[in-house]
Amino acid sequence: MSDSLPLRDRYLALIDEIVETTLKGKISSVEQVYQILLQGITSGTGEVFELALSDRLNTVQRQVDGEKDELKKSKATRGLRAIKTIQSQWQRWQEQNKATEAIALAMREITTAPAGDRLAAFIRVTDPNQRQPLNLSQLQQLAKSLQQFAQADADYEHISNGITRGLAAWQRLQDNLLSWMYEQKGSLGFGGVPGERGPWASWAKLVKSELPQAFFRTLALERSPIEFAQQHQGITLGDWVELTVILQYLQRGLVNWFDQQAYDVLAGPKLSISTFLTFAVIWSQLANGFVNTGAVYSNAAWQIMLQILRTFAQRPYFPLYGGIFASFSGSSLRDALDYLDEPLTQVEGTQEKARILTLLGYSQRALGQYPRSHKFHRQALEIARNAGDRPCEIANLNHTSRTYVQEQNYAEAINYSQRALILSRQAGDRTGEANALVNLGYSEVMQAQQLENAEPETYETAINYLEQGLKLSEKLGDIQSKALCVSSLGIAYLVIGQHQAAIKYLEEGFKTAQVSGDLYLQGRNLAYLAEAYYHLQNAEKAVYTGSLGMYLLEQIASREWRQVAGLLTILQGQIGAETFEIVLQQHRPKIISVIGVDGYDHIPQLLASYKQDM
Repeated sequence: MSDSLPLRDRYLALIDEIVETTLKGKISSVEQVYQILLQGITSGTGEVFELALSDRLNTVQRQVDGEKDELKKSKATRGLRAIKTIQSQWQRWQEQNKATEAIALAMREITTAPAGDRLAAFIRVTDPNQRQPLNLSQLQQLAKSLQQFAQADADYEHISNGITRGLAAWQRLQDNLLSWMYEQKGSLGFGGVPGERGPWASWAKLVKSELPQAFFRTLALERSPIEFAQQHQGITLGDWVELTVILQYLQRGLVNWFDQQAYDVLAGPKLSISTFLTFAVIWSQLANGFVNTGAVYSNAAWQIMLQILRTFAQRPYFPLYGGIFASFSGSSLRDALDYLDEPLTQVEGTQEKARILTLLGYSQRALGQYPRSHKFHRQALEIARNAGDRPCEIANLNHTSRTYVQEQNYAEAINYSQRALILSRQAGDRTGEANALVNLGYSEVMQAQQLENAEPETYETAINYLEQGLKLSEKLGDIQSKALCVSSLGIAYLVIGQHQAAIKYLEEGFKTAQVSGDLYLQGRNLAYLAEAYYHLQNAEKAVYTGSLGMYLLEQIASREWRQVAGLLTILQGQIGAETFEIVLQQHRPKIISVIGVDGYDHIPQLLASYKQDM
């Protein structure tokens, strides 16, 4: 077998040689076949051999199936058995050489990349979405292997050293991954007292290198990664690789831990979602920070962010119907998800992209950016349809319906909810059906009110849809859909003037949204509760629920906070500023338990800001 032949031809010749030797009776055991493969296959070229083997298998199978001559058919059948023996020993070879093969492939990708693309190559070979991603020991071995090329090019030494430092830092962080949770006395999320408590401050004390320390301190002080990037434009390749390894393993370590919280099936996925979004936004902000001066680092950061989102989009708990879940490093979620928009324009139409666009679409609706919401859902709908992702397609029909409701275009809202209902029933998508029933009922209630249609039958039919959706969501155990159902029922009863029934559902909606982690629905339920209590002339509860709802909606930059501020301003005028302040003080402990002292202190400032802009 000549080494001068192209690799594929060499492997085809190797397979043919084993088959011929077998047919001549010169191979007495499968071990002989395995030893021939060991000698004949070059590490790092397994994919080429696999394709060659598949081609030969298909060719010989066709010969067996189509041959009429018994003698020739018998020979072809023996040849097919020989190839299947090669296939079984090839699987054994793969299993026993998996680590060596993975490292060899990674080495080849990095060392054959042009000088400016070596970091991008490193990011590709450490992608967790690969069929066989590198584990810790393989990454350590990769660092050692790269050292062998250090004299030829300094880039290899920088990457090697960065991997080694990053893994050493991860070993220290791994042992104290969750210590910050205990410092916060059980408070979960990425917040904390700026500069003092929380994960970033805790991790800053554990890493030894200057750059990761500075990065964690930046986040601990609630400063943007963009600011960090602008202050560290001279970052070296080794420093970048070190920071990459640390952040990648931190994110994966947190997600793995949260995913395993079987004792709390609601908190586990919620915190995993928060972690995925938090780290995706961090990487997108780093990409923005380096975009003008460090194109190599900016592109690498986009690459990592997209890897995280692809992993996230494949998780069973990806929030197709959720609200804004992320507990980012800081008190506000304002525009955070905008950072995920730009890099998605560079990605091909994939199922993962459709799901990420879905998340961006409903997040923009919460922010009051309805044209952008429609744009994202249109793109997601088309991609999901082409990719055959029926649940995602149905979700985008449902979300489009909700966005039309917000725009008070109830005819289109009904149209899209009906399409979602038909499609979900055809596909057997029960979650999609529950949401479609809720959207249809809610849209019809709002349209009847707009048309001043007071016929009881109209509202009864619409509320019946809502109740069907609630029963289905409860049967499915779907907390997010249930939160939307009870919230929509509460608003529907408020619209038709049944305030006590509205309060019952809105209170349940707020509690359910707290469990699901949907901040938008929490704020929205509280806002409508304030309105219901106002109609019942219960000023005390209207002040309490309205203040909380106003704060939560403003924190996610939803324009709806101003509607609540308007109601609170009217209340303040009716009961007097002094009484209003006394009522607020009476509810201070309950308010602080939800939004903290800073949140409580911010309420009067929000009202003052609203009055100033009136």
